[in-house]
Amino acid sequence: MNTGLKQWKEAASLILTAGRTLGGNSLSSRTPLDGSGASSRFDYDVLLLKRSAKSTFMPNAYVFPGGTLDSSDFSSDWLDVFKYFLNSPAFGLRSVEQPVETRPPIFATNRLKLGSPIPGEVALRICALRETFEESGVLVVVPKKEEKRLIKSPHDTFCSAHYTEHKLCSDELPKWRALVNKSPSNFIRMCQELEVLPNIWALHEWANWLTPVGKYGSRRFDTAFFMCCLQQIPRTLQDEKEIVHFQWSTPSEILQSYQARQLWIAPPQFYELSRMCHFPLLNDLHSFAHQRATEGCDQWLPVIVLQDQQYISLLPGDLSWFSRLIFRG
Repeated sequence: MNTGLKQWKEAASLILTAGRTLGGNSLSSRTPLDGSGASSRFDYDVLLLKRSAKSTFMPNAYVFPGGTLDSSDFSSDWLDVFKYFLNSPAFGLRSVEQPVETRPPIFATNRLKLGSPIPGEVALRICALRETFEESGVLVVVPKKEEKRLIKSPHDTFCSAHYTEHKLCSDELPKWRALVNKSPSNFIRMCQELEVLPNIWALHEWANWLTPVGKYGSRRFDTAFFMCCLQQIPRTLQDEKEIVHFQWSTPSEILQSYQARQLWIAPPQFYELSRMCHFPLLNDLHSFAHQRATEGCDQWLPVIVLQDQQYISLLPGDLSWFSRLIFRG
């Protein structure tokens, strides 16, 4: 963790997509938001979680799973979990072509100099997976017995099994989820005792967003966004605390519902869902995410202005006030 940050807290978020074929033991279902047929060209859905009205940050907003980094995400205990990968650069993650001097600080910060034995890009992925498990019950892991395969081919991240709940005892995950919600350090214990690895290889670097001043109160976050593509929709449950509802819907359905004021999403969610509309097929989205992750990303900060009692959010690519996006809180 970078405790020296004064304006922002570091966080990680997961854009979790999945093919529409449901598993036999899944309790989740698609959530068609209207009858417009807007989803017909998409063969996948995106997971959105509705924050509680009592949340101090973005109450009632629909968000991607995620949360702030915890010291346990950088714990040396992870060295034992990933011990077979320690001789691989960044635990076998793909190298990024972007020069370190142009990398966003959340990725470029030398964590070893901050006292962490865990590379930042690994800890950020652990955080995104842990928070996703806490908030939605979705556990993206692989069995430790697949270590040899992962060492040989760590980047076969779509065809390999991501979701292994069906291989675990049905009463194990609720127990561990409660423990992880109680203390993030229990995520390490869970992986050790269940003999699984957080599937950091299935997460592709996607974006980096900073929370702007003012509109969302004093809490501000520097958030790394990752993309993860699953073959099918996994078992999903809200935690009834921070999260009061979940839904799997296509990017176009979500955007249409936002424009109809049926739900509210923040500018980063709007922007990323709009980008995803260029990829209606999951295979194409995965291929793109897998390839572009090697290029790195830029750090983006929405510029929000209050004009005529409306919040105007200027996002990357907006050329003028005429191309503005209106976000009503």
